[in-house]
Amino acid sequence: MRIVSLLPSATEIVAALGLADALVGRSHECDTPPRVRALPVVSASRIDPAALTGAQIDREVRRAVADGRSLYAVDAAQLEALRPDVVVTQDLCRVCAVSSREVCATGARVVSLDPRSLAGIAESCRALGAELGVPEAGRRLAGEMAARVAAVRRRVAGRPVWRVFVAEWHDPPFAAGHWVPEQVAAAGGHDPLGRPGEPSRATSWDDVLAADPEVVIVAPCGYDRAGAAAEWARACAAGAVPPALAARAVPVDANALFSRPSPAVAAGVEVLAGILHGV
Repeated sequence: MRIVSLLPSATEIVAALGLADALVGRSHECDTPPRVRALPVVSASRIDPAALTGAQIDREVRRAVADGRSLYAVDAAQLEALRPDVVVTQDLCRVCAVSSREVCATGARVVSLDPRSLAGIAESCRALGAELGVPEAGRRLAGEMAARVAAVRRRVAGRPVWRVFVAEWHDPPFAAGHWVPEQVAAAGGHDPLGRPGEPSRATSWDDVLAADPEVVIVAPCGYDRAGAAAEWARACAAGAVPPALAARAVPVDANALFSRPSPAVAAGVEVLAGILHGV
């Protein structure tokens, strides 16, 4: 079997299913496990985040979405040359990764993973395992993820619930959606602005101040911990963040632990529990 993954979380799942050797191509964002970085890249972003500020990235994304333009370019010739049997992609978020409608006709089976919750991520593991002929591995992976989250819930049970704001973007602020509010709840917190199962959404710092979070989790989509800290520092220096909130901020590795719907979200729950409760 020859697999091309256009979704970083799917690449992680495929590898965790024991099928890393079947991967023959990847998206420009697929970087875990490290061995996949040697694979041919079949997509590219039309926006260079390294050359833009957070506010500029937000404006460019909004323009592209309003105009109906894709944020990604797929190398159709490269994709066809790889002769994949399966192409894994998504339709959950036009901003986050290549969607299934952008995959050219290669004759490959296209599998779209679109989880909106922790349970949905577990189901993606089971579904992809079944699609790729390793259903038992898919069930095992889903079970391991659920067990890790349940273990955290037990450790924080009975402790005070912390008010949390997860900033999925910082300039302007975006409140968390999909599985992230569930991660916060499992770790012993509550994000009053988060909306489980729904897309992240723009909010305002006035609304965040009104919610009075005790901790601000800085988790801008697409950034690791160092990148999140740097972006937050720039936003604070530019006066885009209220000083009262700046002191409550904890940057995290959003890319690895929160933004991608893979079993690694269980590690994200563990990190949050450590931040909130030291456990």
